[in-house]
Amino acid sequence: MARYVFITGGVVSSLGKGLASAALGALLQARGYSVRLRKLDPYLNVDPGTMSPFEHGEVFVTDDGAETDLDLGHYERFTGVAARRTDSVSSGRIYSNVLEKERRGDYLGKTIQVIPHVTNEIKDFLAVGEDEVDFMLCEIGGTVGDIEGLPFFEAIRQFSQDRPRGQCIFMHLTLLPYVTASGELKTKPTQHSVKELRSIGIAPDVLVCRSEHPIPEKEREKISLFCNVRKDAVIAAPDLRSIYEAPLAYHREGLDQAVLDAFAISPAPRPDLSRWEDVMDRLENAEGLIRIAVVGKYTQLEDAYKSIAEALTHGGMANRVRVKAEWIDAEIFEREDPSPWLEGFQAILVPGGFGERGTEGKIKAAQFARERGIPYLGICLGMQMAVIEAARNLAGLEDAGSEEFDHEAGKKRFTPVVYHLKEWVQGNHKVARKIGDDKGGTMRLGAYTAQLAEGSLVSRVYGGQTIEERHRHRYEVDIQYRDQLESCGLVFSGMSPDGRLPEIVEHRDHPWFIGVQFHPELKSKPFAPHPLFADFIRAARDNSRLV
Repeated sequence: MARYVFITGGVVSSLGKGLASAALGALLQARGYSVRLRKLDPYLNVDPGTMSPFEHGEVFVTDDGAETDLDLGHYERFTGVAARRTDSVSSGRIYSNVLEKERRGDYLGKTIQVIPHVTNEIKDFLAVGEDEVDFMLCEIGGTVGDIEGLPFFEAIRQFSQDRPRGQCIFMHLTLLPYVTASGELKTKPTQHSVKELRSIGIAPDVLVCRSEHPIPEKEREKISLFCNVRKDAVIAAPDLRSIYEAPLAYHREGLDQAVLDAFAISPAPRPDLSRWEDVMDRLENAEGLIRIAVVGKYTQLEDAYKSIAEALTHGGMANRVRVKAEWIDAEIFEREDPSPWLEGFQAILVPGGFGERGTEGKIKAAQFARERGIPYLGICLGMQMAVIEAARNLAGLEDAGSEEFDHEAGKKRFTPVVYHLKEWVQGNHKVARKIGDDKGGTMRLGAYTAQLAEGSLVSRVYGGQTIEERHRHRYEVDIQYRDQLESCGLVFSGMSPDGRLPEIVEHRDHPWFIGVQFHPELKSKPFAPHPLFADFIRAARDNSRLV
């Protein structure tokens, strides 16, 4: 049966609970333990699938088709453990499940209350798969004191009481602000945060303290005394040069040892940190700089493209170069010539997105890359815009467009090179969708297989002809235009197994131009860069040498 570590946060949000959880998972793995990480979010959305990227950052997609919080991306990148639908839940999902049971009569006429019905639903979620791993790390979103989070805090308190003594511990992440005028770290916010946590029945076993400066011994002793936490379990979490330094930095501070001590695991296995030492060596000893233009719709918030930013970094590690991603708003190219903006970059990436805004700018970015022979990677909408660009400028379909933008009444006639996908095969059954369906969870989601054309660039990149990648979209390139486009040099080099859905396109007479309908960034890791990103950066590096 798994041991549970519940990770909570206090003082302010966005302190890095997800990163601390992921780093702890990596450290426990380095000691030979198996781990699984979970996220419990207090918001009332059923999942983040319909939330704007400006609200919540990117939506991370699992192999089994769950739309989840971006922290699950951190979990996967640091541990290599593929997340599942059962690793993410929100208040919305919990309440939805409870109300469905009430409507079915599962509660036998009882009055439905937060305690015990909502908390029991949360506890049932926590218990799924508890016999599969050595450690289950469960992060609670938000901060202690948030009214939305109270059912989750109560549930984990109950859960720890239901389990045998010593099977659950609590790790609390807080902020130690530095007051420049007095030149000292202030511990009072941390004390108040722990007091708030203890008032609802939870006593932290480990304190992780974010700060801009090292924690002096005096302040560490003060925190230990007033928060009732062992001094060696007060862990400093200073700002780092890279998030991938976190496992090594937390190990130096003794986080993994403090957690094992809290579980009374002694003697603890010695950690093998060679994987993370190699990652940091590749980051710190890069042999050159590559500039990548990312032409997107949500460039004001980098978290909207978090996995892409990290996958580019991983591609740089694979080639021992440092990648500098520069974010450019696609709408600019709808007003201005893209040339002055894009000249000087070694490669161009156009990511996914939803809606019409900025799409003409993405099309111009794809045209610039094609005409100038610059390496191009188009992801999801970035692939569709590259296909529309080729249809307009190479195949003579001047009115080529997408049903995503033109299905409303009153718009001019267009050629739907990209159309709304109404049915497809998922596993052994057919899925049907209509434009008017609910938005949440109605896309083509999760892992699907694709067959690669023999002799294609992508088959060389992947080193094979059968791949499995994660999708998140509801529009597809129409295969009826395949012959016209291939006669102009745009090859459909990856297809669904039934041959109906284009998965990958590439320009035959271009050094490196690939568009993919799926999201390869979701499967990239620092110790296992995704092959598409690794080869994309290699092509960018070679392009810089030519320049």
